[in-house]
Amino acid sequence: MKITIYLINKILYNYSMSTLTLQLPDSLELSPKETVRFLAAKLYESGRLSLGQAAELAGLSKPTFAEILADYGVSIINYSIEDVINDAAKSWRRYC
Repeated sequence: MKITIYLINKILYNYSMSTLTLQLPDSLELSPKETVRFLAAKLYESGRLSLGQAAELAGLSKPTFAEILADYGVSIINYSIEDVINDAAKSWRRYC
């Protein structure tokens, strides 16, 4: 199965488009829509895309995309333990 994904990048009023073509084994039995959503979820999980960017890539609203993340084993909370500790330390210093 061959899937072509068109990625449109919008920076202010300038648009650019990238094309990604994937050759997947037919045995995966994934539809193009499901493949794009899986890719968006995993790019969100890795921190390469924000929730909004991933939702846009998947063709969904942010709330809808957030709801399907669990289908792909991805948590909506996308913070490393280091980020959580650093944020907690900053907050603690601010109030002490």
